[in-house]
Amino acid sequence: MRRSFDLPTDLKSKKEPSPSPINYQPGHTLTKDHEHYEHEDLRPRFPDVHWPALEETPYHDKGLDGDPNFRNLLSAATDVFDYTPKIGTEVHGIDLSKITDAQKNDLARLIATRGVVFFRNQKDFNIDAQRQLGQYFGTLHKHATTSVPKRPGLEDVHVVYTGENSADLRSMFTPTFLWHSDVTYEVQPPSYTCLKVLTGPPRGGGGDTLWSSQYAAYDALSPYMQKYLSSLTALHSADMQAAGSRALGRPVRRDPVTTAHPLIRTHPVTGWNALFFNPGFVTKIVGVPKVESDAIIALLNEVVATTQELHARFQWDENDVAFWDNRVCNHSASYGFAPHRRHAVRVACMAERPVFDEGGRSQEEELAERYGMPLPSKDGTGVTNYND
Repeated sequence: MRRSFDLPTDLKSKKEPSPSPINYQPGHTLTKDHEHYEHEDLRPRFPDVHWPALEETPYHDKGLDGDPNFRNLLSAATDVFDYTPKIGTEVHGIDLSKITDAQKNDLARLIATRGVVFFRNQKDFNIDAQRQLGQYFGTLHKHATTSVPKRPGLEDVHVVYTGENSADLRSMFTPTFLWHSDVTYEVQPPSYTCLKVLTGPPRGGGGDTLWSSQYAAYDALSPYMQKYLSSLTALHSADMQAAGSRALGRPVRRDPVTTAHPLIRTHPVTGWNALFFNPGFVTKIVGVPKVESDAIIALLNEVVATTQELHARFQWDENDVAFWDNRVCNHSASYGFAPHRRHAVRVACMAERPVFDEGGRSQEEELAERYGMPLPSKDGTGVTNYND
C-alpha cells in the first residue's frame, strides 16, 4: 500500500480511465420530475419553521484520540495517495458504513491533517449511516436557510440540489466570492463535514468541487503579515445569506447572526496555524479603517482563490464521499454542468470556538523539518524571470 502523505514528493494518483467517447451518454443523468427517482425522499424542501438561537455545545475533537500514523484506518486500505503535498488525500478499500470507533478517530485526525479526504463508490453509506458518523464527531449543525430532505426527521442534513430547472448562478457571484467555509458566522463553526453525491453529471460533465487549504494560505504569507493578521479579528455575517433566501421567497429558520472570529486560528489536533478567512461571509476586519479592511479582504481573497498549491480539485462520481475540515479549508462549487442534475447530501458537526494560540506552529515549517527541506524565501528576492 502506498502512503504518499508520508512521501510529499510522490504526487501520482491512480485514476480510472475516462470513458470512451463511443460510450459517452451526455444525457444519462437526466431524470424528468414526473419519472421515478431513486432518491426521491432526499429531494430538497424548505420547511417554514423557526428555530431558537444556537446554544454553545461542548466539543471534544475525536482527532485527538486518533493514531498519529492513522494505522487503525489505513491498515485496511488498498490504496492511499495525496493530491498535493499541502491538501487532499484519496483512500480506497474502506467502507465508511462499517468502520470502527478507532478508525473513526483516525479518520478525524487524517482529515485534520490533510484538510480533505476522498472515498470512492460508498454505495452502502446511506443517509442514516452518514448522520451516525457525523454525530460521532459532534453535534450536527442545522442550517438556517438551505434545503433539507423531504423525508421528515433529517433537519440536520443539508441538501445540495441543482436540477432540470435550476438557475445558472455563475453570473451572480465573483469567482473569489464562491470560495467559502460553511456557516463561519456561527459562534462554533463546523469542523468535520461529509458530502456524498447521489446523482451527478457524467464523468467530465462538470460539477467538480475545489478545496483550498488555509494552513497553506497562512504559510503563503510573510512572517510580518502572519504576525499582523494574528492580532486581528474579522466579522462573519449571515445577513446576506438570509436576505438572499427571503428574496427567493424561502424561509429563514433561525435569525441571522454576525460573529467576530480571529483571522488566524490554531488547530487543536495538529497545532498548526491556519488563516481563518471566508470570502463568502467575511464583511469587515475589526478595528482598522475601511480602506485597510477592504485591502486586507482583497489580498486574502486573492491568496485563497488563486494560489494553486493551496488547491485540490475533485471530480465526482455517484456515491463518492468527501470529508473535509471546515476550520482549515475553504471550498468552491463549479458550475457549467447543465443540463445534468447534481444532487448531494451533507452533514457537519459543530466544533470549538476559533482561537489563536501563540504557540501554534506552521505546517510548512513542520514538514520542512520532517523531510529536511529548506524553507522558501518570502522576502521578494531571487530570480525574476519566469521561463516554464
